[in-house]
Amino acid sequence: MSLKSSRITTSDFSAAQETYHANGWTDGLPIIPPTPDLVSACLEWALLPPEHLVGIEPVRERSITAEKLAVNAVMAGCLPEHFPLVVTAFTAMLAPEFLLHGATASTGGCAILLIVNGPIRRELEMVTTFNALGNTDRASAAVGRAIRLALINLLDVRPGEIDRSTLGHPGKFSYCIAEDEENSPWPSLAEERLGESDVSAVTAVAAMAPRQIMNEWTSNPEEICETISAEIRSNQLHYSIWAGNYVVVLPPQLRRHFFDAGWSKDDIQNCIFNRARVKRGSWKEVGKGSVVKDRADREYLAMESPQELMVVAAGGPAGGFAQIIPPWLGTKSRATTVAVGACVDCEVP
Repeated sequence: MSLKSSRITTSDFSAAQETYHANGWTDGLPIIPPTPDLVSACLEWALLPPEHLVGIEPVRERSITAEKLAVNAVMAGCLPEHFPLVVTAFTAMLAPEFLLHGATASTGGCAILLIVNGPIRRELEMVTTFNALGNTDRASAAVGRAIRLALINLLDVRPGEIDRSTLGHPGKFSYCIAEDEENSPWPSLAEERLGESDVSAVTAVAAMAPRQIMNEWTSNPEEICETISAEIRSNQLHYSIWAGNYVVVLPPQLRRHFFDAGWSKDDIQNCIFNRARVKRGSWKEVGKGSVVKDRADREYLAMESPQELMVVAAGGPAGGFAQIIPPWLGTKSRATTVAVGACVDCEVP
């Protein structure tokens, strides 16, 4: 396979690490040297020629090729079978409605959350239960990290350069979760958004850090929804009042309460949609009174519609916990879902 990337020769593995660190090509962690054989193996697995155009970054019009993504995937520790997820994730991120440049350049400091659905989760042995948003499995960690390295090396999203984040959060190393579809009573996120069952897909979200809640003192679904909604309202007051794609990750203990009460995912979305809203006047209570002005009674919804709330099944079997993952900045960036193997605005020579 003919690769066009420039070649660097180093004396050994340690020298390669220092070369990459010195040039700003890493995220601060060690990398796997992207040898031609390893890069070619990723491309061959995905059945993509090196020059395949995955997409074009809409703002600066930079082309993203399969070869360049494969180089960064290898660096992140991806195996060839992980690479289709990397391609799919970047395809989703390059959609104009995702607003990749804004999400990665903002002082707000969001990261790219990836939610994986479908048979590919099982093929890659992705863990959907214990520590779902932590260090779970090789594929989740490596795929999430590959996205960050590609942003650094292909779009200059380095701190102090394109990345103007004031604080950021740990999801900027890797932020990838697989949905626990087998133990969920509801359609998967991908089925909900694409209208197809049993489809392998990736949803990309410009997301802030997760906010964990707990309610182990009730099995009443409305009370659980109120706990979730209260955390969303808190985010509206403390961070951003604007509506957007919130993600709620529900582990089995809370899912069971909803299921036992006969609640569907639609029921959860509608209940939280109706409760997750604040009035501008409430900003006075959190030190933001100067921006209330004459609009104290104006109401702000956390989502523009119930369907903008993404309910994801994942997590360990015990504990009345859930995690709320807020959007970066309202509807400026929309979550995008792409099926594995799909192509958006790409060309095959």
